[in-house]
Amino acid sequence: MNEINKRPRVRFVGYTDNWEKHELKNLLIERKILQKISDDAPILAFAAGQGVIDRSERKSNNRDHLTLDQVNKYYKLTEYDDIVYNPSNLKYGAIDRNKHGRGVISPIYVTFTTEEKPSFIELIVKSEKLKLRALQYEEGTVVKRQSVKPENLLSLDVNISSSLNEQTKIGNYFQQLDNLITLHQRKYDKLLNVKKAMLEKMFLKKGADMPEIRFKGFSEKWEGRKYSESFTNIPNNTFSRSELNYNFGLAKNIHYGDILIKFGELLDIEKEKVPFITNNNLANKLKPLKLQNGDVIIADAAEDKTVGKCTELINVRKEIILSGLHTIPIRPALYFSPKYLGYYMNSSAYHNQLLPLMQGTKVLSISKSAIQDTSIYFPHLKEQTKIGNLFKNLDKLLTLQQTQLKKLKNIKKACLEKMFA
Repeated sequence: MNEINKRPRVRFVGYTDNWEKHELKNLLIERKILQKISDDAPILAFAAGQGVIDRSERKSNNRDHLTLDQVNKYYKLTEYDDIVYNPSNLKYGAIDRNKHGRGVISPIYVTFTTEEKPSFIELIVKSEKLKLRALQYEEGTVVKRQSVKPENLLSLDVNISSSLNEQTKIGNYFQQLDNLITLHQRKYDKLLNVKKAMLEKMFLKKGADMPEIRFKGFSEKWEGRKYSESFTNIPNNTFSRSELNYNFGLAKNIHYGDILIKFGELLDIEKEKVPFITNNNLANKLKPLKLQNGDVIIADAAEDKTVGKCTELINVRKEIILSGLHTIPIRPALYFSPKYLGYYMNSSAYHNQLLPLMQGTKVLSISKSAIQDTSIYFPHLKEQTKIGNLFKNLDKLLTLQQTQLKKLKNIKKACLEKMFA
């Protein structure tokens, strides 16, 4: 919003009037109707990030069991397009427009109607700027239970268009953006579920004769070898994050935290950003320990059962790549098709063998000696290649969806900044 003329920087063609400043109490009217659950007003839930939803869709803990007599209890009525918020959860984004429909919700929530365009008002009350202004009114001694009272929320002033047509256009535009974001998110989630299912079913599990799913034309029995027969160990170093940087250096170093969070089953050295060791003298001394294509780096520590997550190196070329803190770098002693080990050793077929070997309470770890007795299963090289290529192609599709999602979210963010105060 330009403070001089009170006009957004970006507007639809044909709208030039200044926007007007109003307190929210002049735009929102609290709905205080209480009633029991009925056929035309079923019990609904309200959650940050989800809005008003059917109770079966609630991602957080369902607290129905805490209500002893739901039949005779009075709930708060909400209608389609109401603005609903949780005074005790505003900091987590618990304010939204009712896109579900008529129903009743817990009386702890506050519901509003509006004579403005609800989809437009929703964008204002959900904005980060308004939330930060509202949170200055938080009250309460227990941080997690601090709340923003309705009267304080309603005291905030906002700039709005006086034209309902302009409000409608803005609301519709962002609804279309949200629909596109939802569509691409669903495509991404669907692909991710396909990949998870394939990782679960395309690798041989210990004790089984055949994997659940195979490519047509392959029927040969898979081979199994002990981990100790399949790999040789490579020494790692113990450089901490503070001894690494992303700007310069002789050698790059793979930190276990990046394996757990950042890197996938395959680590493409040409594409991924890997930090350098800051001390070139020390890095030079470690050059004989440099890794090569096909080497696998295992994270030997984590705060949960992701211990053992690993990544296979590809496209190393002339780079000096070393394995760092809390890692177990290994080199295949047998020939495996490129990409096969990265996906196999991250599948449940292999990872389930690591679960009983993990030690610790707050931080779990696995030792080089313990992992020696696990088994590595693999088919003929041609089948390994097809498996690796399948998952690599799935990863490419997932990356495309992620890129599109990020692009759409950035467009939405930019538009929210330029089309509102």
